[in-house]
Amino acid sequence: MIKKVFFVLLIMFGNFASAAEVVDKIVAIVNSEIILESDFNSLVQKTKNATMVDESLLPRGDINSLKKDRKLQLEYLINEKLMDAEVKRLNLSVTAERVQQEIKDMGKRNGMSAQDVLSAVKAQGISTAEYQEFLKTKIERQGLVETEIVSKLRITDDDALAEYIKRNPGTRSSVNEFSVAHIFFNPKKGSPEEALSRAKKTLQLLQSGGKFDELAEKYSEDPNFTAGGFLGTFKSGEFMKEIENSIQNLNPGDTTPIIKSKMGFHIVKLISKKVTTDAHFEKVKAKIVAELMESSFRRQLKIWLQSKRDEAFIRINSPQK
Repeated sequence: MIKKVFFVLLIMFGNFASAAEVVDKIVAIVNSEIILESDFNSLVQKTKNATMVDESLLPRGDINSLKKDRKLQLEYLINEKLMDAEVKRLNLSVTAERVQQEIKDMGKRNGMSAQDVLSAVKAQGISTAEYQEFLKTKIERQGLVETEIVSKLRITDDDALAEYIKRNPGTRSSVNEFSVAHIFFNPKKGSPEEALSRAKKTLQLLQSGGKFDELAEKYSEDPNFTAGGFLGTFKSGEFMKEIENSIQNLNPGDTTPIIKSKMGFHIVKLISKKVTTDAHFEKVKAKIVAELMESSFRRQLKIWLQSKRDEAFIRINSPQK
């Protein structure tokens, strides 16, 4: 009699298990957590409303791919389990009060009350409890990625500048700004040979300890002469090429040998030099830094998730289409 009852129960349990397998079978196991067939159906429903999908876990950031590709859906669900396990391990759980505060903050950012936010969510077919649970999970995961990834990201101005140059081939990475003075010798005054001779004599006086300002005052033949022979302040590319090339490697206070230009002969003194970044780069730098941060975050999140996969026990029970 006992054997008969056991046999009947065994048949009933077998039929029940078979029915359960059809209704909601286990697709994968991630450590001690399971992924059910119903989880796929639930995820597909969530993709119909992007509000309910964790953007950081989207494959290639593309929700449309997630809607159709079962392999990507499984990847998403596994990543969810891995992240939630880390949230639990690091004790990053948040309270219901923290979730309510987030709803209030969302309302303030959009000129709405917390109730308005929940009403808008409800209008999209999402219950308050469902949305609050989603927000709770999202905040916890944000805390996790902030701790494990974002806090370790470093994007410098040099990184942004390198990216700017990469996007704009031929652009100067920086601009030298020079303040210069000169002593000019006019080849039209006599002949070019005579002008060069005057320049050589003046250079000898300078090299013997003569003061540049005084020699410029006495010997310069610049018709627009200003005190000390001051020419002005120029940026790279704005000045005579011959002079710019000659002062490129000078330190402030140094003077050049005699320089020949199409105007005549010059002895040039570098008064000051500073490096300024490209003006257009300064305008777009913040945007480039943000883009590099986003790219770096997605790359590091992928690496982090893969490391957690490598550490985890993962078993997939059925081949994926």
